[in-house]
Amino acid sequence: MQNDAGENVDLYIPRKCSWTNRILAANDHGAVQINVANVDPATGLFTKTSTTYALSGYIRAQSEGDEALTALVKKNDASN
Repeated sequence: MQNDAGENVDLYIPRKCSWTNRILAANDHGAVQINVANVDPATGLFTKTSTTYALSGYIRAQSEGDEALTALVKKNDASN
């Protein structure tokens, strides 16, 4: 919910899986959130920013977490 100034005022905003767009419930103890560093392509140095990806416990239980993370990073790298 937003107030009149357009600011979020909800107490809890659930995360979503970056790969499946499933809502990550509070009791999904297998879910992880991973920060991947952004690197300058010319120098190969860390740019002090990172991209956050959330993966659900379902994806990790199916042993597809590495495939999903690799595809998400490649997709983000191609769009930049």
